[in-house]
Amino acid sequence: MSTSLEALAADAYPRMVATLIRVTGDWTLAEDCAQEALAAAVQRWPQEGEPGNPGAWLMTVARNRAIDTLRRASVERRKLAEAAALALTGTDEVVGEIAGEGEVVDDRLRLVFTCCHPALALESRVALTLRTICGVPAADIARAFLVTEPTMTRRLTRAKRKIADAGIPYRVPAGPALAERLPGVLAVLYLLFTQGYNADGRPAFAEEAIRLARLLRRLMPGQGEVSALLALFLLQHSRRAARQDTEGNLLPLDRQDRSRWDTVAIAEGLEALAEAERDSPYALQARIAACHAVAPSVPGTDWAEIARCYDALAGIQSAPVVELNRAVAHGYAYGPGAGLALLGRAREGGALDGHPLALAAEADLTARQGDRDRAAALFRQAATAAHTESERRALLDRAAETARQEWGS
Repeated sequence: MSTSLEALAADAYPRMVATLIRVTGDWTLAEDCAQEALAAAVQRWPQEGEPGNPGAWLMTVARNRAIDTLRRASVERRKLAEAAALALTGTDEVVGEIAGEGEVVDDRLRLVFTCCHPALALESRVALTLRTICGVPAADIARAFLVTEPTMTRRLTRAKRKIADAGIPYRVPAGPALAERLPGVLAVLYLLFTQGYNADGRPAFAEEAIRLARLLRRLMPGQGEVSALLALFLLQHSRRAARQDTEGNLLPLDRQDRSRWDTVAIAEGLEALAEAERDSPYALQARIAACHAVAPSVPGTDWAEIARCYDALAGIQSAPVVELNRAVAHGYAYGPGAGLALLGRAREGGALDGHPLALAAEADLTARQGDRDRAAALFRQAATAAHTESERRALLDRAAETARQEWGS
């Protein structure tokens, strides 16, 4: 598939699926017809040339495939009625939907909320979002969730069947229900982004989360948490190219080449952050990311502002990882002793016992206090508990470097 067709497919696939689901009510039929339309483009466009309106061409092919399928099932009167309704939508509305003309975009928003319905398990919501809205192959989703492709296919099938059997409405909730459901949608996007941004994650997943967040922001103007989430994604993802060296080893902030940070993404992220509520959970995380993004160096970072943001975030959602990051921020803002004191309190519940990031944070703060021998041992202990190979290598490198500094002193 050519680069231009890949880009069009990424945008056209969810549009086609969303429109066909609305009209036919048949999730599998919608996906099959959208995929057949893309396959037809791959086969025909190299010989016939790309049509003047490629999006409308794809929608027309997908619609005709659906009509043919429904007509073959003409023993059911309801299916015939659906075929007639679908034929009627072969007008400017469907063309506008796929071509991006006007404001006929509600189907995609309906699809996002349907995939993220709270009746589905969180893992199913993420997988269904990847497959239906992002068009990610089931095999790739299976690898991300560490299961076989047949297992993931069955999970997707069960999720779609549950939507049908439970009569989950294909719509965006209104009024108070929207405020109740939106956090669940954003949580799915956040998990999707994290799945792609992790050290050994799949970057395409993070990029899809950014694309969906942009879509939600465009379709739901005025929703501050949507803008905040997009800002967080962009500001974090702007550093991706600099997070690893040529051998794939993780680089901490103080060793990243900041000239490789994506300044366009940073600018877009800051613009989105300006629309966010100041102290909402995603906005606070985005403000922390913004402090890093605009700083010339780690010493030049506004650590006092980052510490303030973590203080506010801990007041909203006290969680071990928040308390851990809060301790690190205080350690840089007010000295390693302050950070170690907070880290000790965060460990009192036992949730951070043996956690590699907690051990690494203690090691860094301990090294900055001057006890490099103990710090090196803590880095080695953190490496033993690391979840990924890249994290393990990075922690062992820090241990070796810290030990050399101790020997040199």
